[in-house]
Amino acid sequence: MKREGDQRTPRGKFKFILLLYRKDRVNYFHSKIKKKIIKKNMGWCDDPKSNNYNKLIKFPFNFSAEKLYLKKNIYDLILVLDFNRKPIKKGLGSAIFLHISDRNFKATKGCIAVRKRDFLKILKKITKKTNLIIN
Repeated sequence: MKREGDQRTPRGKFKFILLLYRKDRVNYFHSKIKKKIIKKNMGWCDDPKSNNYNKLIKFPFNFSAEKLYLKKNIYDLILVLDFNRKPIKKGLGSAIFLHISDRNFKATKGCIAVRKRDFLKILKKITKKTNLIIN
């Protein structure tokens, strides 16, 4: 399992709970799961001291959080996995996403990254019942 400071992707069977996307960068896609537009003030709390740990937040924010509205395109589309969600255990890990890879396929900090065109193909097939198995 991923713990704070651990850069490994957690192993397990996960569901996709939410699609976050940049409306200004993604023209068309098909999704069968809940979706939300990424706004400039959005982030994901990665601070175990916060009551919003492993949750979507809005900046300004008094704890550590990862920005979701980026100049680079890796977060133009984000599928949020249900890792450490019910119940949320502080310090177990946060922000495990399937998102777009950079051009060099640079390693992520525990997430999974794929090419944008592959992401869009995968997205068409994902439902609330779809499982992602990470070995």
